[in-house]
Amino acid sequence: MGKIRVIPVRRRRNNLQLVHRLDLDASFMTSRSSTLRTVRSGPPDIASRLKARQELRIALCVPIGGIAGIWGPSSLASAKLAVAELNQGSGIAGYPCTLTMINATDDDPDVESTLCELVEFGEVDALIGMHTSSVRQRVISAVGGRIPFVYTPMYEGGENTPGVFAIGETTEQQLRPAIEWISRSHRVKRWVFVANDYVWAHASNSLARRYVGESGGAVLAEHRRPFGTTDYSQIIDQVRSLRADAVLVSLIGQDQVEFNRAFGASDLSGSVLRLSCTVAENELLGIGAENTENLFVSSSYFAALNTDANMSFKERYHGHFGDRAPTLNSFGESTYEGVHFLAALIECGALGPLSRRRMSDGRLAYRSARGAPCTADAKNSAPIYMARADGHCFSVLARL
Repeated sequence: MGKIRVIPVRRRRNNLQLVHRLDLDASFMTSRSSTLRTVRSGPPDIASRLKARQELRIALCVPIGGIAGIWGPSSLASAKLAVAELNQGSGIAGYPCTLTMINATDDDPDVESTLCELVEFGEVDALIGMHTSSVRQRVISAVGGRIPFVYTPMYEGGENTPGVFAIGETTEQQLRPAIEWISRSHRVKRWVFVANDYVWAHASNSLARRYVGESGGAVLAEHRRPFGTTDYSQIIDQVRSLRADAVLVSLIGQDQVEFNRAFGASDLSGSVLRLSCTVAENELLGIGAENTENLFVSSSYFAALNTDANMSFKERYHGHFGDRAPTLNSFGESTYEGVHFLAALIECGALGPLSRRRMSDGRLAYRSARGAPCTADAKNSAPIYMARADGHCFSVLARL
């Protein structure tokens, strides 16, 4: 899988703040200096950067700890595969590309200052972000508009900041058909919502209330919990006392694991359905097969998808990383797609005058395991699927 070289960025309070330059296979890399330039100037356009440096440096912002750290390994591996594929060919617009990993956890106070310094000194040319919406807002406030920023996971929708390309599916794409499907097929009427207390969950649950009403149901109670909550007993007791039919679980990472373990161990899992957009294969492993009864997930990607695009992706992924590759899931696949989307943006000339390919009917042609066509302004029409947890795996039930 290659080695990770640690690049010192700055010292603060006698502690060394670090980012990681990711070295892929030696044959894919060009020599480069890790010394930061001292000339502070505004960033040139991306075509000028490529011509001047003869390589494209991509900052990969993923959580490597904290509540969403469970997303990190597969996100890193998938992005590395995409870079390796590009560099095996002609790179991006004829230039090789490299990755620099930045820890993008919600509780890291240095995300903004780290990115500002890297961008100011010209150490990165573009960002790929796979993290929470709260971190996305922090990244945009720090460096938005200065370099291209491709935000890859599912999110609440509505991102229109210039230079930001949010390519993941939105709440409307995921939840509206999912709530309609589960309400119709399982006669669900009475809902309880449980969510983390942050921007994506707030926006998603606000929309979900409307979708429940459109499907003839009602939301009996809604709970917001801070990151890191481990005790959900009061919520589970209320689900029981209200005789709810279903719970919409808008938690992330380890909080999904904790809630679903507790719910699965209760006496409700056989009669009360759970619906989520943020349970992926990693979370499923953490929850445990014995705790997944009646757990449904709406997403545009599952490792179990039996499509030509996904089967080919999985073959390349496991061929590159071997049997010990991180578990494939929607969050990881999104960084693979993000790197190829960025390459397509650059090569079609959407970010500058350098162009090697054309868009067809306004759509970008880029490699995706989801089969998710996307336009240059990041509007996508990814297929959405409903799956049911089946032990440690998902069984895909329908395309919504």
